[in-house]
Amino acid sequence: MANGTLKVSNIETSSGSGTITIGQSGETVTIPTGTTITGAVANTPYFKAGITQMSLPYNTVTKITYDNEITDTAGAYDPSTNYRFTVPTGEGGTYYIGAWYRVSTGTDSEAFEIYLYKNGSSQEEDVAGQSVNQGYNSVSMFGTVTLSAGDYLECYAKQSYTSGAHNIGYSSEGRFFGYKLIGA
Repeated sequence: MANGTLKVSNIETSSGSGTITIGQSGETVTIPTGTTITGAVANTPYFKAGITQMSLPYNTVTKITYDNEITDTAGAYDPSTNYRFTVPTGEGGTYYIGAWYRVSTGTDSEAFEIYLYKNGSSQEEDVAGQSVNQGYNSVSMFGTVTLSAGDYLECYAKQSYTSGAHNIGYSSEGRFFGYKLIGA
């Protein structure tokens, strides 16, 4: 068969079930830039929520209210009641999760912290990172976590900067996001 372009609307096996192979061992299959991928090979579900400035009490672990839903492919993030992502049915797997918030003052890494909670328990040993970027005064954490359908994730924070309450999410800057990893 000569090299060329195959243009079709749908590819199926002749029996309606089985395996369809594209390419062979050692070959590279290219998906052009701008192509939308849906189904099993998409990094979905994914969500991203923002924060409105909130008050964080002194020396108390407090749930962060990421209350501005920016995107949510599965309707699995609750931006108004629980401020949590719940894994949809059939979407268990490994997820990349990240969160950060901006602080309104220069601090050091001991003054502000951020934690990921899974089903009400801290995940510090898997996803941890309390860091402050002096240029933007942001506290962040990133990592992977294995989730099953029905598991939920929330973010918490703690500040020991000042004995009173202190605002986080300064200028409404902060995000909580995650997406399912393909093949993980």
